[in-house]
Amino acid sequence: MSGSRILLRIFSHGKSHISRSFSSIQVQEKINNDLKTYPISGARTVFTGLDSKTMFVAQNTLLPELAPGEILVKVRLASICMSDVHTITGHRIEPTPSVLGHEAVVEVVDHRRPNSDLAIGDRLTFSVADCCGNCEFCLKGLNQKCVKLFKYGHSKLSDGSGYNGCYATHIILRRGTHVVKIPDSISDRCAAPINCSLATTMAALEHVPKIKNGRAFVQGDGILGLYTSASLRELGFEKVYCSGTRLQRSKFIDRFGAIPLYNVSNVVNDGIRMLKPGGIYLFLGMVHPHSQLNITGEQIIRKCLTIKGIHNYAPRHLDQAVQFLAKTVHKYPYEEIMGPTYELSDLPSAMKLAIEKQYGRVLIKPNLVTPMS
Repeated sequence: MSGSRILLRIFSHGKSHISRSFSSIQVQEKINNDLKTYPISGARTVFTGLDSKTMFVAQNTLLPELAPGEILVKVRLASICMSDVHTITGHRIEPTPSVLGHEAVVEVVDHRRPNSDLAIGDRLTFSVADCCGNCEFCLKGLNQKCVKLFKYGHSKLSDGSGYNGCYATHIILRRGTHVVKIPDSISDRCAAPINCSLATTMAALEHVPKIKNGRAFVQGDGILGLYTSASLRELGFEKVYCSGTRLQRSKFIDRFGAIPLYNVSNVVNDGIRMLKPGGIYLFLGMVHPHSQLNITGEQIIRKCLTIKGIHNYAPRHLDQAVQFLAKTVHKYPYEEIMGPTYELSDLPSAMKLAIEKQYGRVLIKPNLVTPMS
């Protein structure tokens, strides 16, 4: 096959650790008397770690006032990324205590960006990485590798406002966070995963050459693989093949413009074998330590292959993701690959379903807390 090859490796996990209890008691956190707050109480679900007696704890706290450049948003709908599944099953280590979740469509409550065109009630998506915009990596377009990087849903509770993950009623977006308005044509269900999987897909496509009558092979039938399949077809590739491990997803592979392939036993070596000389192999979606590659330098050198890793994205890719979805929202079944919606208080049940990989995404809708009198 000629053209680009995208590796989206799906890693299977063993037994889940999330059988531990979830605290249904709303804990009122103590507020620093020196900290100025809004007369609004927010709710958040705090991940306390795998070794804790209670893995998730529900808390209510007053929301701190905004600093210059910050935006207070309420979470309209969040989605569970597989990186969160990796965290709660012990295959990935994140700081604790923390509020997990980085995929969401949000709504502006207040902001301190006076020179922006933001208005109360605007629906937004936001970059998962907050960056300075001035360091070596930001200036090279690798904002996601900023020397002052902060990532929503991957940071300790004490790092900033305490509302820095999507499994909460609100998030405070930092001044270096890129935001994009969501067009009315895109529903919340379609919009929630934009700022992870779809934006990452746009970052990958930046390295895919436009080939007339080209062919590509996408390895992985999760939401990232489906987005990539559709994107390659929109780029002009004549044939896109997509392999996976779940036959029930084959109908979606076809509807996202690809040809289903199954019984792929050795993912990376099969990919290397299928590439013609001069081919491109892009690696994305394997951000966990159990992603060893059993390949040799000879396999790469003899075929003059290009191998490149894609991790997260820059602000321009988030813009492109929203534009792509707006253009194709009625062409591909984005709504149908989304699973059921759970309340924030039932996050453990939602996580258990996400582990099964039955749906492209399992959704979380927080119960918003009313203003305090």
